[in-house]
Amino acid sequence: MILPSLSPGQVTGRGQRSWSAVAHTLDTLGLMTSHQSTQTMKPATAAKKLGVYLEATPAEFREGVVSRAELNELQANPPQWLQDLRSNGPHPRPAVAAKLGVSIAGLARGGVTEPLTTEQIETLKQESPEWLERERATQAEVRKEAERIKRKNAERAERSG
Repeated sequence: MILPSLSPGQVTGRGQRSWSAVAHTLDTLGLMTSHQSTQTMKPATAAKKLGVYLEATPAEFREGVVSRAELNELQANPPQWLQDLRSNGPHPRPAVAAKLGVSIAGLARGGVTEPLTTEQIETLKQESPEWLERERATQAEVRKEAERIKRKNAERAERSG
């Protein structure tokens, strides 16, 4: 059987590139890694890493991209808008759940689907509705079980050396 010769990058009948194309790609990658590119992220990712609700951030934050250096600077020296969001909200669901001591799913079961301010969270804590007490108890059981499993795994690891 005679195989046709393939030029670099040409796709074979099976949808695969020829070996020379793979080698060419590897050579090119080697050249590309010699310079450092700036790592950026979408505003939604940066807001998640900062623990704030994206829709409450300033327009210039929501409309641009955030570099890793800018994110590090925001974390190290938060501007006033970030300090205000972190202390007063509105807070994203993970932060609301943590402040209430429940899971995100527990929030949904309790009917909380929107971001809440710190004031709204404090009001919920004071009112202590039945769903919140139930979800806190569930979360406490989950934590207790996770700790039990952690201890069991540690004992097992200790015995097996």
